[in-house]
Amino acid sequence: MGFFSRGSDGPAPGTSGQIDAVERAEGGALISLGNIEKSYAHGASRTYVLRRVNLDVKDGEFVSIMGPSGAGKSTLLHIIGMHDSAWTGEYSFLGHPVHRLSPKDRARLHKQYIGFVFQSYHLLDHLTVYENLDIPLSYRDVRKAERESIVCDALDRFSIVGKKDLYPNQLSGGQQQLVAVARAVIASPKLILADEPTGNLHTSQGREIMELFKKLNDEGTTIVQVTHSEANAAYGGRVINLRDGWVVDG
Repeated sequence: MGFFSRGSDGPAPGTSGQIDAVERAEGGALISLGNIEKSYAHGASRTYVLRRVNLDVKDGEFVSIMGPSGAGKSTLLHIIGMHDSAWTGEYSFLGHPVHRLSPKDRARLHKQYIGFVFQSYHLLDHLTVYENLDIPLSYRDVRKAERESIVCDALDRFSIVGKKDLYPNQLSGGQQQLVAVARAVIASPKLILADEPTGNLHTSQGREIMELFKKLNDEGTTIVQVTHSEANAAYGGRVINLRDGWVVDG
């Protein structure tokens, strides 16, 4: 049985129904979005959060999504991260047509290839630092001995060995975000999505996190971040501007 099972929402990846998506991926894009829209009905009217978004992100890029509050930045990030399925349009990720996949197959794709860093950390309060880092590996059925080795390597790489038995509420905001980044990258994802990753941090802590993202990108990880900060956007190579749900110039 392959990585994906055939779901009720469409044919399995790799079948003839996905030729267009595969061709788009072969053009160098890790992510291809075509006419993505998200809206909410209000009686006879409809409010749009995203309008006709067309966007390609190449493997290895560092892209920043910017715009005023309410522009649709976080909504777009959560669609890319496959947390949100209530949208229309076409979305290809690694050649897989996300818009045709079943919820189960989308979840598998997300867990296998995507790491997420949130502004509010989203660590599990009842688990230690070590246990929080172990969670993503358990999703991938990694053997316990191998998981222990990977977690220990991550603790060392992020200089948090001394924090491994502490709980999130025993850490500073900067330390919690450092753990959150370590958790996002521990399974070597193809893509890291970061939603205002320095929003709750002091300037020096935020700079440390952004330097870490730059290093990860230099090592080949694709990063898409949502930010209000021009300084944070400068760490990336391209800026996508959103206004009232539309992609706009500058």
